[in-house]
Amino acid sequence: MRSNEPEFLGHPKGLAFLFATEMWERFSYYGMRALLVLYMVNYLLKPERANEVLGLSALKGGLEAVSGPLEAQPFSSHIYGLYTSLVYATPILGGLVADRWLGRRRTVALGAALMVAGHFVMASEQLFLLALTLLILGNGAFKPNIVTQVGGLYAPHDLRRDRAFSVFYVGINIGAFFSPLVAGTLGETVGWAWGFGSAGVGMTIGLATYFYGLRYLPPDEARGVEAEAPSATRPSLGASLVGLALLFVPAALLTCAYEQQGNTIVLWAERFTDRTVSLFGWSAEIPVTWFQAFNPLMVFLFTPPLVAWWGKLARRGREPFTIDKLAIGCFGIGAGYAIMAAAALSSLGAKASWLWLVAYFAIITWFELYFYPVALSLISRIAPEDSRSLLMGLWLAASFAGNLFAGWFGGLWSSFSSVAFFALAAGVAGSAGAFILAARPVLMRLLVR
Repeated sequence: MRSNEPEFLGHPKGLAFLFATEMWERFSYYGMRALLVLYMVNYLLKPERANEVLGLSALKGGLEAVSGPLEAQPFSSHIYGLYTSLVYATPILGGLVADRWLGRRRTVALGAALMVAGHFVMASEQLFLLALTLLILGNGAFKPNIVTQVGGLYAPHDLRRDRAFSVFYVGINIGAFFSPLVAGTLGETVGWAWGFGSAGVGMTIGLATYFYGLRYLPPDEARGVEAEAPSATRPSLGASLVGLALLFVPAALLTCAYEQQGNTIVLWAERFTDRTVSLFGWSAEIPVTWFQAFNPLMVFLFTPPLVAWWGKLARRGREPFTIDKLAIGCFGIGAGYAIMAAAALSSLGAKASWLWLVAYFAIITWFELYFYPVALSLISRIAPEDSRSLLMGLWLAASFAGNLFAGWFGGLWSSFSSVAFFALAAGVAGSAGAFILAARPVLMRLLVR
């Protein structure tokens, strides 16, 4: 970063605009996601409407050829899994397009425009699958390149880089916090089209914010940093790729468990949770979609104390290595699902208190901060400049596999008891942590300099 560039809270001013753009994009994504399963199960997949959706019968036939007959709930979980998985597969293409042809700025703008169109098309029941396709392609162009631009604001060894990704991650979760409250409430109480339309408005604001802040972002030609020569502090491209390949399996397993919060956890909240809050003679029922706001709310509540805790440990020389943080995150998220298994076990034959969900979200949020932002910072540090967007896209592809698995896994909800399902989810997340610990010696040699 040039010394005369304007700053925002000790960081390049461009971080503020990337923060705000991503915040609005996540508002649109999580607002739509909060409604998606409920919309399909309770409305779109009813026989009288499903036959009107273009391409839906063909999609169902293809899925049933693999998994057998699908009722509305497992079919909706498969669609949810396909959507959320493809959202993380297309960033490979988006990274390649940006690195080789369009540049990061144009590719981000293209992706945002496609997502604006997709959210508004969601208002049409018949064009449901087209809307999802536009959102998938748009996210693929947008996601790897805006994340990469965060790293591009800093010189290779700028110590602010890790903190910048923590700040950026908070922006993601501010958008994710407000979206269920706005889009979810509109969708549940006013109409599905109103909820999906509000997501489109949010993405439009994000696109306008990005265009306004372009002057503060690194140009595509130089990425805003000096040329990065090979260094003893940076792994080779080959070592980076091997290390990413080893992390691919645990990242996919963890994502499979983590993403149940937008799928089967929604169904648990709707059908098996006592959502009544009583206070001084007043009582009200928490809307189902509002539970989707718990996780992002806790992210920006928990991030400052966790970062301060890591700083305190660092001053004592005891801060965990990056690889160790990733393993801790996996085991912690597994503990969150163990809490849900306990909730299901303790409430057999009755609805569980909504406080169980508060405990679940608190645990998985604290420990996701050990994994997802830490992994983004790791990729930003080890990736060569001329292939950074592509490498980020390859990393996000782990979420493709995880979300695809999550859709299949969510389809088991109707076949398993709640206790067994949540216990299995805990085992999936825990196995990701065990894999990282087993591969730790190799990962430390490949990725840590």
